[in-house]
Amino acid sequence: MLIGKVVGTLVASRKEEKLEGMKFLVLRQVGVEAQLGSGYVVAVDAVGAGLDEYVLYASGSSARQTVITDKRPVDAVVMAIIDQWEVGGDVKYRKVEGEYQS
Repeated sequence: MLIGKVVGTLVASRKEEKLEGMKFLVLRQVGVEAQLGSGYVVAVDAVGAGLDEYVLYASGSSARQTVITDKRPVDAVVMAIIDQWEVGGDVKYRKVEGEYQS
């Protein structure tokens, strides 16, 4: 699993039939110390994540292991919304009632 920040959405009016009804999010990769990376990924949203939220996502064959992505041509999926993470006892991020602290 990887950490990402939701920075946008993606709309595709024409797509493979198996992708119909799926919500696509644009994620910016995030390091474990909460620093934003330079890479981006488009992922299917399996949990109802929103703009500016930090999420856990999986890519590759693991992306097809959720209920909504099973047997679909998906390479990345958001599978959790992060409430908090810490490294070495230091809180790197905490979601506080709609606000974000890092």
